[in-house]
Amino acid sequence: MPKKKNTVFTPPKFLTALLEARSPTGFEFEAQAVLDEHLKPAADEYQKDALGNRIATLNPAGDPVVMLAGHMDELGLMVKYVDDNGFVYFDTLGGHDPIMISGRRVVILSKKGEVKGVTGKRAIHLMTPEDRKKVPEFHEMWIDIGAKSRDEALERLSIGDPAVYDMGFELIHGTVGTARAFDDKAGCYVVCETLRRLAKEKRKLKAKVVSVATTQEEIGTRGATTSSYAVNPHIGIAVDVGHGTDHPDCDPRKHGRQTLGGGPIIGRGPNINPFVFERLVEVAEKNNIPHQIESEPRPTGTDARAIQMARQGVAASVISIPLRYMHTPSEIVDLEDVENCIQLLMAFSLSLKKGEHGVW
Repeated sequence: MPKKKNTVFTPPKFLTALLEARSPTGFEFEAQAVLDEHLKPAADEYQKDALGNRIATLNPAGDPVVMLAGHMDELGLMVKYVDDNGFVYFDTLGGHDPIMISGRRVVILSKKGEVKGVTGKRAIHLMTPEDRKKVPEFHEMWIDIGAKSRDEALERLSIGDPAVYDMGFELIHGTVGTARAFDDKAGCYVVCETLRRLAKEKRKLKAKVVSVATTQEEIGTRGATTSSYAVNPHIGIAVDVGHGTDHPDCDPRKHGRQTLGGGPIIGRGPNINPFVFERLVEVAEKNNIPHQIESEPRPTGTDARAIQMARQGVAASVISIPLRYMHTPSEIVDLEDVENCIQLLMAFSLSLKKGEHGVW
């Protein structure tokens, strides 16, 4: 993926399609359609389940069983109430920073059709000096869809409809891009693209590799909980985004040092199996794949926390893609890190021998 000299970098179509798909947690329909198109043809087996996960299997008779998980859901909003003047009040899907919400273009994904809107709050000119110091609470913001009344609004949308920020993917310099949902479309792409490429080298593969695009991670790793039970892997690796701390106002004494362009971040701690950690570092060094190490002293906020505790226990690990401005409408990622993450997972999968189950 690295850009050739004097050429313009073109991002992969599969990744672009995932980034453009609107898939607020619990409403992952558009991302599912992208996966059905791009991932299903490469798999030996392909399954859907009641939580909406997409489970693709390669080399089904292989040993060990390796599960690669990246979640397809993203942050969103949900229509909660419409007042008499047609202003739409909302609840949140996933963890939002309230200071980021107002003044954003959004699209409500209604069965009646897309509804465009803008998140609003009282203008600064109309606030008291005390009010200006406060962050508005969710019930003090709304979505303006240009309706004149409650009845008019409800002709276009319904209570419970989801919404996302109306912002797409864009390259801002070289291989550095911005999107509203790199968390975790980038990780979802990585695990699925890894399987697609491994399919071309299946004769070298001893392991059974199962790539799972999970749902509802943003509200409690729910899709990973059920899919890891179904897959029953020996080894499970969650690929998510991690905090790039190479920006102002981020103290490395508190948050470590992880940089954009520094390569995949390999977690180390109780949520990470030592065999898997050591093998990941070993294959990264052997294949000259840039990588970083991050301490994870407790269960991570990723699908790995669910995978590790499935059934009798799984040799789990976390690989993170460095990202700036997490859970904002304009997250930033270097796509070279995304590519290096794929290279790392491919090298890891191909390195496994029969019976290597991560028992220690």
